[in-house]
Amino acid sequence: MELILKQDVQNLGFKDDVVSVKPGYGRNYLIPQGFAVLATSSAKKVLAENLKQRAHKEAKVVADAKALAEALKAVEIKISAKAGGEKLFGSVTNIDIAAALAAAGQQIDRKFITSGVVKRTGKYAATVRLHRDVIVELPYEIIAEKA
Repeated sequence: MELILKQDVQNLGFKDDVVSVKPGYGRNYLIPQGFAVLATSSAKKVLAENLKQRAHKEAKVVADAKALAEALKAVEIKISAKAGGEKLFGSVTNIDIAAALAAAGQQIDRKFITSGVVKRTGKYAATVRLHRDVIVELPYEIIAEKA
């Protein structure tokens, strides 16, 4: 079943993407929630016209995302967490990385950060998706809290 997304859907696509999903997922979740519409031929023509008009606006958004990506590469993130040896009491997730970025002066929504769950101290890398064309690898380090 082909659908046109009306808004960003995590792990599926961005607004105005044409995606192929299983019929039950589209019919029972995406369409009733207002996340998508059926990709009929007329809907695809309207989408193509809208995308053509938005193309020059998109260039500015991509430029802003690339500037933010350069700023993120300069940020050094160290997250302190309670640990016994190398093993953490708890874990470090996207929420903690977003909070560390906010403390460094860069506001990034946690849903755009992909890092997984980390349960040991050390150096890791998170993926930050600023735009569908701009994805940044963000290195960070987890250190044990001083008592």
